Amino acid sequence: MVDRSAGGEGGDDSAILIPLSDARRQRMDIPVTFDRRELDQILRLYGRMVAANEWRDYAIDHMSDRAIFSVFRRTSETPLYRIIKDPSLARRQGAYSVVSASGLILKRGHELARVLTVFDKTLKLVEA
Repeated sequence: MVDRSAGGEGGDDSAILIPLSDARRQRMDIPVTFDRRELDQILRLYGRMVAANEWRDYAIDHMSDRAIFSVFRRTSETPLYRIIKDPSLARRQGAYSVVSASGLILKRGHELARVLTVFDKTLKLVEA
């Protein structure tokens, strides 16, 4: 590394070198977020569940490694479900997952719309 600020020749700041570990640390400070399309899908599902009186509150957390949309039945409880976006898993199991309150992964995949189908109600035949 060359330090040109201490009276060296030229003083050209365009050739400043940054260690790779510092560059990675600066990049890691940017949180993972849900984009507009993803939030639209999640909030559409949330609206349906609120109308069905199953969900009442939500929280969104943006961390450096993942984004979490938590769903609550009541505000003071632990989340019923967490919809997680983890880009580090995008090439393996898929970036999106739905996790229950007990920590069980209900569904995981590469497409958010497919992962959210875990909340679709299926009709069952009831015989009398």
